[in-house]
Amino acid sequence: MEKSYIIEYMDENEFNKRERALKRYNMIAFKKLAFDYCPKLKEGNFLGKVVGRDEEIKATNYELSLPTDELFVKVHGEIILHYCVYDDTNVIMFKTITPDSILDEGHRSELKTYKGVVLSNENSARDKFKIDLLNMIQR
Repeated sequence: MEKSYIIEYMDENEFNKRERALKRYNMIAFKKLAFDYCPKLKEGNFLGKVVGRDEEIKATNYELSLPTDELFVKVHGEIILHYCVYDDTNVIMFKTITPDSILDEGHRSELKTYKGVVLSNENSARDKFKIDLLNMIQR
């Protein structure tokens, strides 16, 4: 019988808040995570890059980049799932999804968009400037 892994959460409430914000503001990344990456992880196909190993607890830390729009990456940063695999117990521990600032803000309040990119309510002028600058550079 094949090894089957169980997905657990470091802080389930915080992770679910970020996951819901991801679903609302970046559906591509959410669908890929929910319908492609999670089933593969449960089967034991660990995706992403290894960022560390803790021999004391026999766990390997991974970072998995989720697909998103190139402009979103340039304005807010790459969407990354941070998770850890415990070898002894066959448990995958989801730690967090980054960039946490825009996802947390998206959970707390409605975010606006500008030229197809989500804007932070706290730093909307900075985000608009980045978007305009990137659009001018691309021309």
